Amino acid sequence: MINLINPQKMIWILCLVSISSISAQTIINGFFPKPKEFTIATSYSYKSYDTFYMGTTLSESNPMDMGEISSSVASIYGAYGVVDWLSTVVTLPYISVQNENGVLDPVSGTNQVDGVQDLSVFLKAKIMKKKFDNNSKLSIGGATGLTVPVGGYEAGGILSLGNGATAFDNCGFMQYTTAFNLFVEVQAAYSLRNNADFDIPNAAMYSAKLGYYNKWFYAHAKLGVQNSLDGFDIGSQEFVDAGGPAALPNTEVDYTNFYFDVYVPVYKNESNSFGISSGYASNIEGRNYDKASGVSVGLVYKIK
Repeated sequence: MINLINPQKMIWILCLVSISSISAQTIINGFFPKPKEFTIATSYSYKSYDTFYMGTTLSESNPMDMGEISSSVASIYGAYGVVDWLSTVVTLPYISVQNENGVLDPVSGTNQVDGVQDLSVFLKAKIMKKKFDNNSKLSIGGATGLTVPVGGYEAGGILSLGNGATAFDNCGFMQYTTAFNLFVEVQAAYSLRNNADFDIPNAAMYSAKLGYYNKWFYAHAKLGVQNSLDGFDIGSQEFVDAGGPAALPNTEVDYTNFYFDVYVPVYKNESNSFGISSGYASNIEGRNYDKASGVSVGLVYKIK
């Protein structure tokens, strides 16, 4: 017999698969799994773009006139509730990037690259949770995580899978949920990045999320922002002096993204549950970054 998932439990599940959107964002959210709950999720996302921000100016084409550049990402996520106030999340994506014009990347010498990207491991702690007389709730938490490149990919090209940096992230978040399951969440994070071959800028990241859930579905809309703390613009004299295309990881990369994600529960019994997610994401504005949009789908399985 098919049963619907309890809404207080299903909200944690979507938070795993909603991170498969356009660009790298901190994978932390304001929901916590119960102790010893284990969730595994797989997702597939596709994005494409044919315009690019050269500095803060949106150009009419991509670098090197590569035409439309598309990316496919297959990801696996795992989450585990250690105790009531502590949980952990692990992610690992496999990415394929190509351009439609067949123009070779000036660094990698190919028009298509694919492989495993970066392994991320985060610990998240609940600092405070308060329930008010009107049945609304406020929770405050923090997290720390490490992201390590494990695929051995070329980090300096236009079609690179990532920037090849080891990143140490710390973030804090606050979430307020009303008695009728409408919630607002804000988050701030700092990402300390290191690469032996490139001077990759550290970055501050912010997000604001508005969502709603009941026993039939979960949905949220989110704005995510990255602000690099230094770096130079593509096409500037600094960029040319540093090596041109080979210096792309050294550039200042800023962006604002919009996300919309939905989760629908399919099956549940006393020991496990299953559901399907989908999402849309778009880059609203950027600096030395693509103007991409994309979609994602995912499958989620949870064991109590």
